[in-house]
Amino acid sequence: MALPLLLLLSLSSLSLLTPSQSQQLTPNYYQKSCPRFEQIVQDTVTNKQITSPTTAAATLRIFLHDCLVDGCDASVLVSSTPFNKAERDADINLSLPGDGFDVVVRAKTALELACPATVSCADILAVAARDLVTMMGGPYYTVQLGRKDGLISQSSRVEGNLPRPTMSITQVISIFSSRGFSIQEMVALSGAHTIGLAHCTEFSSNIYNYSRNSNSDPAYNPRYAEGLRNACSDYRKNPTLSVFNDVMSPNKFDNMYFQNLPKGLGILQSDHALYSDARTRPFVEMYGKDEKAFFEAFGRAMEKLSVYGVKTGRRGEIRHRCDAFNS
Repeated sequence: MALPLLLLLSLSSLSLLTPSQSQQLTPNYYQKSCPRFEQIVQDTVTNKQITSPTTAAATLRIFLHDCLVDGCDASVLVSSTPFNKAERDADINLSLPGDGFDVVVRAKTALELACPATVSCADILAVAARDLVTMMGGPYYTVQLGRKDGLISQSSRVEGNLPRPTMSITQVISIFSSRGFSIQEMVALSGAHTIGLAHCTEFSSNIYNYSRNSNSDPAYNPRYAEGLRNACSDYRKNPTLSVFNDVMSPNKFDNMYFQNLPKGLGILQSDHALYSDARTRPFVEMYGKDEKAFFEAFGRAMEKLSVYGVKTGRRGEIRHRCDAFNS
């Protein structure tokens, strides 16, 4: 039964594309034009992750932030100019970690030497995110290739299209459902929080002076909340201060994030809401009990997300540099 189900799910992910777009995307798109594409990306991400262990979570987060705003077209990589405030300078994107941008730039530089003007930054970002998830112990999934890089990047297009930690679950569900994703797929993608960091400023109001009767939101395990207060004590002077999303196994892509939530070990308000809301709790519990089920669901959801709103043909370009449109 498993094979037909996976086949159906992979076919449903391609339904997010027009027929002409889905025909142009293929896993072996660069087989002839840039045969070392996969190897060059793999070598680049491996070297970067070894020297900067935050790279995997950074790249995965950038990929998610790119795809949810106008599709997976590398528009989040573009730098602002005096004439245009780009996506990456929207306030929610200011905390996107530099290691994720850097690994794409490094891969692009190597690929431009091997196969000039051939590989899009959007394809590099999609494959780098997948390779880094796998490096961290997560699932391998297929990435369709042949995306073009988008021609628009505006910070004004970001607000309301990315989930914020302070949003209600209804608002987060709405962001994903408007793009064709189910509640179950949204929960699976939230499992990306099994790696990476959260800035203390994102949850400080939940652990300091939360109410008249309590320092912290009662959703937190009290000892955990105390530990967070100690770790974040200097957050006003140092707004970049961060703590691990998953306190139990922060450097491993696993299902521990889901196991943490019933114990009050979630870090963001949106994490706690996943467990407290009746629509999402069954999936949190299922993935907490069954890592294989989480990995399969995450892989399928990432395959689906990675083809959302892709640009092909004249709707995009192959950028010479990932941080600037071709002039």
